[in-house]
This record gives sequence, C-alpha cells and structure tokens, in this order.
Amino acid sequence: MECPFCLRIRSGDLLLDGAMFVALADAYPVSPGHVLIVPRRHEPDFFRLTDEERAAMWEMVPAVRRTIERNHAPAGYNIGINVGAAAGQTVPHAHLHVIPRYAGDSADPRGGVRWVLPERARYWQ
Repeated sequence: MECPFCLRIRSGDLLLDGAMFVALADAYPVSPGHVLIVPRRHEPDFFRLTDEERAAMWEMVPAVRRTIERNHAPAGYNIGINVGAAAGQTVPHAHLHVIPRYAGDSADPRGGVRWVLPERARYWQ
C-alpha cells in the first residue's frame, strides 16, 4: 500500500508548500484546524531526518499557526510527534501534529501531552 502522505503530496492537496516540507489538513482531525507538517522525502523515522530537515520542519510551525488562525480561534496548541508504533505512529512517514485547542474542549486540559500515558498524566494528584 502506498504512503497516504506521499499520495497527498503528489496530488497537491496541500495547505502550505515548502522546499522540504508541506502542511496537510489532518484526515482525521482531533480538533478543528488540526494540521500535519510532513517532509517531502519519505522517511518513516523522525530521528532519521537530517538536521536541515528537522530545522525546516520547526520553521514551518509559525506559518501553520497563521494558517489555522485564519479560519479558527484556538486558545492554545498541542504540538507533537509520534515516533514508532509503540508511540502511536500509524502512518510510517515522519510528521508533526499541530493541534489547535479550544476553551472547554476538554473537561480538564491540565497535563496536555502527558495524557499519552493516562495512568501517569495526573502528576498533581
């Protein structure tokens, strides 16, 4: 099966188009405006990206934020990368999630990304 991100990159289904990275609307968004930053080069492992590629990925984050804020009014963001199946990576092509957060979208948002391991998230209790 061909990589869904590579297919979308070739189709031109892009929010932002950079030399090394593109931004795509997440096909299964966690919240309105959820965007993925994806390298043009097919590489499953974030840690195998070059230093130049990792820098280009992070340099795209502010532009993605501006793109999201043209159509949405988030109160915050979660930004994250899943590396490997044990960490929840389901598409074997490195990518960074930019997830807008909205007041009231969670009963208690404390802990943010710590909820990847729910039994350890509530460190304050």
